Amino acid sequence: MKIDVLLGLQWGDEGKGKVVDVLTPKYDVIARFQGGANAGHTLEFNNHKHVLHLIPSGIFHSDTENIIGNGVIIDPFILEEEIQELKAFGHDAFTNLYVSRKAHLILPTHRLLDACYEGSMGKEKIGSTLKGIGPTYTDRVARRGIRVGDVFSADFKNKYEKLSGFHRSLMEMQNFDPADVLLDGIPWKQYEEQWFTSLETLKKLRIIDCEYFIAAKLKEGKKILAEGAQGTLLDVDYGSYPFVTSSSTVSSGVCSGLGVAPSVIGKVFGIVKAYCTRVGSGPFPTELHDEVGQRLRDQGHEYGSTTGRPRRCGWLDMPALKYSIMLNGVTDLIVTKADVLGGFDVIEVCTGYSVDGKVTSEVPYDLCDASLKPVYEKLPGWKEGLESMDSYENTPDTLKAYVHYIEEKTNVPVAIVSVGPDRIQTLMR
Repeated sequence: MKIDVLLGLQWGDEGKGKVVDVLTPKYDVIARFQGGANAGHTLEFNNHKHVLHLIPSGIFHSDTENIIGNGVIIDPFILEEEIQELKAFGHDAFTNLYVSRKAHLILPTHRLLDACYEGSMGKEKIGSTLKGIGPTYTDRVARRGIRVGDVFSADFKNKYEKLSGFHRSLMEMQNFDPADVLLDGIPWKQYEEQWFTSLETLKKLRIIDCEYFIAAKLKEGKKILAEGAQGTLLDVDYGSYPFVTSSSTVSSGVCSGLGVAPSVIGKVFGIVKAYCTRVGSGPFPTELHDEVGQRLRDQGHEYGSTTGRPRRCGWLDMPALKYSIMLNGVTDLIVTKADVLGGFDVIEVCTGYSVDGKVTSEVPYDLCDASLKPVYEKLPGWKEGLESMDSYENTPDTLKAYVHYIEEKTNVPVAIVSVGPDRIQTLMR
């Protein structure tokens, strides 16, 4: 058997959570392979909206096993909150949630460091979610991190004190006083107390050696879907550096994030919005600063599910999309939020960049280049609303033409078109 992969092709927020939830009945295992609580995967069904940050989006299907892989970094406090929220809706995460023993932990002082570093950067700040992502991945690479397996060791408290003490010394060097800092609205010392309490919940989960667990499932012939977080253009190596996340968001990250060989990767589903959005700082060639951009934001309800921050909006960027498809080896495209473009007479698509008077279809080394300007092609829009459409065949011809245009430009088939946030608003092709 092969492991299929589902990931975002833009700057995140493409609708991965919803699509994973829709596809889960076809799989036996859903596995997150990178990122942390900076992710916000939104699922809507039965008139309820659920936002998952750490737990895989297949959790609502009781027959499916869900894995938090070793490439994910875990804040036990936030994980416990998610588990309790699921319980309130009748879902017991203890029955089908597994956690890799090698996954690293986000300490409260990681989050303080995040605030310290971001505050010191002034206008050059990255736009961090302040969830401690960067500092935790830094400690992971520097070989001083704390992993889930360490929680069960006799000297865990000593390891914790040593690492948190190191963090405090770094903050002192920056003249940063964390005394009045709030973490999720809680004074940080109180947050730390609750963090330790939440470790007891973590200990009760099914802790596994992820690489052996998945290898056994593949041998049994089980179908596995690897769920990505953030998006390709936020990849630490291939994204719009330095305005990126701290993990590998591309398909190759599945191998290190779950402990599997490249030869077991099967289909790669790439999720792309019918337009583009971005949260936080960083280059965004097709960003619209006018009433059209605001209209996209309003019609698309474009506010971060993790931070609540308004998302920057713009037209679809074809060079960036083709770049992401190339990096990931995408076999199937899934276009989301097509309904948001309803009512536009004209839809524009960026087909290239003009850089110093020369047009290129490649993503340049420095997307921050001030001379870079998008080159657009205009396509006809559609007036009809799509939210109540029950089949792709019934959609407007202009939508079909838009989907065909994407397929023609990328040379990848579009397998699914999403026309709303609910499970049922998903059109298979």
